[in-house]
Amino acid sequence: MPQPDYHLIGLYTRYSSWTARVEAVLEYFQIPHTREFINLPSVKAISPSGLVPVLQCHSISTTISDSLSICEFLAESNPSLSLWPRDRKLRALARTAAAQMHSGFPVLRNTFHTNFVVRYTGNVPIPDGADAEIARMFRIWDSARQATKGRLAELGEADEGFLFGGFSIADAFFWPILWRFRTYGLSLESAGSDALDWMAKMWSDPVFKRLSDRYFRQAEDPETCIAHYDDIFRGVDGVQYGFFPEDWVFSVTAGGQ
Repeated sequence: MPQPDYHLIGLYTRYSSWTARVEAVLEYFQIPHTREFINLPSVKAISPSGLVPVLQCHSISTTISDSLSICEFLAESNPSLSLWPRDRKLRALARTAAAQMHSGFPVLRNTFHTNFVVRYTGNVPIPDGADAEIARMFRIWDSARQATKGRLAELGEADEGFLFGGFSIADAFFWPILWRFRTYGLSLESAGSDALDWMAKMWSDPVFKRLSDRYFRQAEDPETCIAHYDDIFRGVDGVQYGFFPEDWVFSVTAGGQ
């Protein structure tokens, strides 16, 4: 078999929201690729900018960096696949949502690091500004679903239940934020029904279940450990550190736990 045109290099995806976004797009759309996960000390040797992920495209001898740039490149390179919605209006809304996630939410990003397999319970510190960012996140999801349902009804097209109908880059960009809600037990009380339905859709999707299995398999290998992102509240009174079972199921009635 010929070598796939794309080679993804990034941090181990159980920790890396940036790499996990690109992997989700590649996997969901079944775009042939190889992948290579590395630890933090190896990043400089792979990426001159010191940032990952990077995508190597063999056919044009080019390396693309930054998760949004990579996904846009994949969308352009695979026009037969709907990496963005086909409808112009929904495509514009999806790009807007993904860009907001890509450049915004600094409190959530800098406080609640991604770590798929672990669970913090008890008195988890919630910094100033976090509640406002969480509320904004829910508004984005709710408004996306409401606009999409209305637009698809106008077009007479089916709605698959993702943010903009069918799965798109926008869903991939918000996938790691779902981990943060789960890992840190962040409240879902202010989430609207549309946002909760989308969260349930993502957690139950077979592709994301398979990706979740990969994250747990990574965690079985000590070589994948990035200590900087483990037990980040060590020494903080009232915070307990543990792990999620692999058979965990998202439940709206249980606050997502």
